[in-house]
Amino acid sequence: MTRTAIVTGGTRGIGKAISVELKARGYKVAATYGGNDEAAKKFEAETGIHVFKWDVSDFEACEAGIAEVEEKHGSTDILVNNAGVTRDSAFHKMSLEKWRTVIACDLDSVFNMTRPIINGMRERGFGRIINISSINGQKGQFGQTNYSAAKAGLIGFTRALAQESAFKGITVNAVAPGYIGTDMVAAMPENVLQKIIGQIPVGRLGTPEEIAKCVAFLASDDAGFMTGSVLSVNGGQYIAA
Repeated sequence: MTRTAIVTGGTRGIGKAISVELKARGYKVAATYGGNDEAAKKFEAETGIHVFKWDVSDFEACEAGIAEVEEKHGSTDILVNNAGVTRDSAFHKMSLEKWRTVIACDLDSVFNMTRPIINGMRERGFGRIINISSINGQKGQFGQTNYSAAKAGLIGFTRALAQESAFKGITVNAVAPGYIGTDMVAAMPENVLQKIIGQIPVGRLGTPEEIAKCVAFLASDDAGFMTGSVLSVNGGQYIAA
C-alpha cells in the first residue's frame, strides 16, 4: 500500500528536498505552499509532485486543504510540519505584528495541520508526524525571540503528543536543523555567513537533502520505536543533552 504524505512549505528549501526525497521512496506526496505561485508551478512541473495552496495559519483553510488532498491521494499517513517564516528583530523593538505572524505560521500551524488528521491516524492505527524545529528553538538566538519561542514550543508539542499517540501506532518526532544551505541563508552577507560557518565544528553548512533523509527515516517503518525524539542536525554547533 502506497502511503500519503503532506509536506507543508513543501515547494522550496528544506521542504522541497523533503518532498522530493519522500516521492523517491515511493510515497504519494502533496506539497503545500502559501504564496509563491511561480515557484510552486515550477516545482510541480519539475518533480511531478502535486502542489496545494493554503494558509497554514488558518485552521479552516487547513481543514479544507487537507480534505482536498485526501480526496485526491487518500488518507494522510505522514504529516511533515515544515512551513515557517522569520520576522527578526531585537525584542525591545519587536512589533506585535512580527510576534503574531511568526507564532501563527510556525507554531499555530502545527495545531492547524495536525488536529484535522490525528483522528484518522488513530482510527487506522498508524501515523507519522514529523515537525521541523530549529537549532534556535533549542538554544535561542539574538533577534529571534519570536522564532525561537515558536520552534521551542514545537518541541514541547512533539513530546506531549508523542505520549498521547504512541499506543495508537502514531509516532511524533522533531528534526532541529542547524544552518542549512538554503536560498535564505545564501543571501546573508558573506562576512556573516563565514562567521556562522566558523562556529560549526564540521566546517560547513548542512544541505537540505541531509535534513530530508532524516525526515524520510522518521517516516519509515524502521522508526517505529522512535517517538518523542528531537534529532539535532547541526554539524555539532549545538549539542543538546
